[in-house]
Amino acid sequence: MQSPYLTQDHELFRQSVRKFIETEVTPHINEWEKEEHIPKQIWKRMGEMGFLGINYDEKEGGQNADFFYSVVFLEELSRTGSGGFAASVGVHQYLGTGHIAAVGSEELKQKYLRAAINGEMVSALGISEPVAGSDVANIKTKAVREGDHYVINGSKVFISNGYYCDFITLAVKTDPGMGLNGISLIVVDKNTPGFTATKMKKLGWRSSDMGELAFDNVRVPASNLIGEENMGFYYIMEGFQIERLVTAIGSVATCEYAIELTLKYINEREAFGKKIKQYQTIRHELAQLATEVEAAKQLTYYASWLYNQNLSCVRECSMAKLLATELNKKVTDTCLQCFGGYGYMQDFPMERMFRDARGGTIAGGTSAIMREIISRMMIDDVNYQSGYKKPAKSKPTNTIENKTQEPVTISVKKPSIEKPAKAHEIIRSLEWRLITEKAKGVNIIYHFDIDGDSGGKFTVTIKDERCSVEENLKGDPKCIVKAKAQNFEDVELGRTNAQMAVMMGKIKVSNIGSMLKFMDMFERLS
Repeated sequence: MQSPYLTQDHELFRQSVRKFIETEVTPHINEWEKEEHIPKQIWKRMGEMGFLGINYDEKEGGQNADFFYSVVFLEELSRTGSGGFAASVGVHQYLGTGHIAAVGSEELKQKYLRAAINGEMVSALGISEPVAGSDVANIKTKAVREGDHYVINGSKVFISNGYYCDFITLAVKTDPGMGLNGISLIVVDKNTPGFTATKMKKLGWRSSDMGELAFDNVRVPASNLIGEENMGFYYIMEGFQIERLVTAIGSVATCEYAIELTLKYINEREAFGKKIKQYQTIRHELAQLATEVEAAKQLTYYASWLYNQNLSCVRECSMAKLLATELNKKVTDTCLQCFGGYGYMQDFPMERMFRDARGGTIAGGTSAIMREIISRMMIDDVNYQSGYKKPAKSKPTNTIENKTQEPVTISVKKPSIEKPAKAHEIIRSLEWRLITEKAKGVNIIYHFDIDGDSGGKFTVTIKDERCSVEENLKGDPKCIVKAKAQNFEDVELGRTNAQMAVMMGKIKVSNIGSMLKFMDMFERLS
């Protein structure tokens, strides 16, 4: 079927990838599945072909191509009939290195990203733990700063590429008392003393190794921190979109390949004197599946288009992942049935594809998590913000000085309202709740848009160690806060957890990092 998203150049690229897969990958898949290992030389070959840097900048050795080249690449990976191989490459290219490319330092990009693009190093992403899978905020692995190093202790589980990787992008708690606001991402070399990995046995995706990891006083240079400290949770949330999109693309392509293999089989196989393809039950089942797969494909392509345009696509990526992975289970099950007893045999790819399909509904957030995300957005009006937005940087401002050049401390008299209860009173109280020591050198504007009788629109300005509140929205804000008056009051007065209110979309904040710094400058009411 023709697509408005793909050009002739995309299709020429597809031919190149398909030829490579057919000649250098597919003939070895059965062997890799039995060995549960993908040899390093195939990574180097993919690097030489330019396949591992499709989506990254040219200065790191990538192609800087639009995302639909990645779509084509991921689709062709699925034609190996091995979900494990496709998953391993997907983790390496889009997850293990993605955060480094997005917010990593130039040093990290040159040392790890470039090597990953060249196929010289294999990457992994370490988030899941024995008691924290999709619940990222509750990870227990800690990284304590000691001089120029972080010392890491803890464990990870179900980590794709975790056993054979060369380095891992690791989620750790750098400030355990801050909950989800105390998580960071750090690059850890596999050969670092104290880092051990145990290979795990699993139902499917067997060519893709999976590791259980342990960290015992692992010392890592502080320069291996990815982005900013304690911003890791938001980076991870942003990274989940590409992970779910990659999974959806691969699942749809697997469905198409399963139907293709089945059509070929029913055209050759006979039963009771006629070709299987002539039986109406099989014909109609496959027609129904093909229709559903095409619908899932168009949703996934649309989500890919949104992603390519740097537009918000949490809803569409979650929907595509949910639909495509659940459909993959259905398609491979039905297609296996069409093969009869042969479909149950390991010599036929349908048996492996049937097992592999199960992993897609778990990895990157289970189907239940996808449904919860979608329901929050459509029912609770949750609006997820980009995780790669960095906290606003405070600009230095002139200090008010007296004739002796000694700083003058300007205090604001505290009004008689000891504990304001209404939203507009709470915002007004910011003028006397400012902690001047923490506002030194800060010159910044915030907008508060509070809906309800007790709310209003306010501009809050912090300058010269003073806070002023004005009605109406003025100036260029570093952060915009939107909420209903009741939700705002509940958070400020301690009736509702602030982090959960933001996560649930009850309070919408345009710049999480900047807001955290803002909150730290004021005395709490609760």
